[in-house]
Parts: sequence; C-alpha cells; structure tokens
Amino acid sequence: MPESVQPSLRRVPDWRLLLSHPAHFLSLGLGSGLMRPAPGTWGSLASWPLYLLMAHWLTPMQIVWACLPLFVLGVFCCARTGKALGVVDHGAIVWDEMVACWLLFALTPAALWSQLLALLLFRLFDISKPWPIRWLDARMKNGFGVMLDDLLAMLFAWVVHILLWPRLLPLLPH
Repeated sequence: MPESVQPSLRRVPDWRLLLSHPAHFLSLGLGSGLMRPAPGTWGSLASWPLYLLMAHWLTPMQIVWACLPLFVLGVFCCARTGKALGVVDHGAIVWDEMVACWLLFALTPAALWSQLLALLLFRLFDISKPWPIRWLDARMKNGFGVMLDDLLAMLFAWVVHILLWPRLLPLLPH
C-alpha cells in the first residue's frame, strides 16, 4: 500500500532507534538526522568537521576513494533504516548527505570559503532537486536511490563550484 494509506507504519526516529543498530546509527548521521528543523542540512553541516578530521590523516584523493565503500555501505544502511521507519527516504536519513559532502569537500579547494560555497551549493541542489535528480528520486525508492540522488546533487554542486570559484576568489577576504 502507498505511504499515504498506511500512516501507522511510519515511525518517528529517536535516540532509541539511533542506538538500536549500527545501520541506524550511520544512516541517521551519527545522530545529526534527529535534529530539527531541516535534518538534511544538519547532516550536511555535521559532515564538515568529520571531513576535516578525515583530512587530518587522509589526502583528498584517499577520501574520494573511501567514499566508494561508504556509498555502498549507505545503500544497505539507508534501506534498513527506511524500512524500520516505514519511509524509504525519511528526512532523518542523512548518511547520503554526509557521503556526498565528504566527496564534494575532497574535490574542492580546502579553503574555508570554498568549502562553504560547496556546502551551500550542495544544499541548494539537494533541496531543489532539478532534473534529473527529481525524476530519479521519484522512481528509485530503495537504498541505492536514496544515495544516488545526493550523489547527483553533489555533481551539480561540484560543476557550479568549478565555474564560480575562480570568479569569487578575488572578491573574498584573505
């Protein structure tokens, strides 16, 4: 049955769910997905200091490569949590935003303003879901779809960042 017919199957995520299984802990963004309002934004913001921590030990290219297994892990974790919540792409599931942001941060200059621009662009494309992101999001209702639409939003953000960053750099405070 469609989600709208069975609202009783929906769960409100809380700390008990977060801590009940490692898949939920990851897919709920280590707890950042439980924050309101705009859990996707909170998950994206939480990814930034975690990226900086990773960047302390790994090169950007190593982080890019690490995002591949993290993406695959996210497919399974997000599917499990979506099933537990009764909504495939529940707003509290933010692992997809986190992995996409880590990849985006690794592909952009390490400067504060560059990464802030990257984060803002990612949120713009993740929220607005331009074609083909919206099309894909409406059709792929599984863990892979949850992860893939954010990967596409990251690609949109990366391309726009590549175009904007050289033009914005001279205007920013040093």
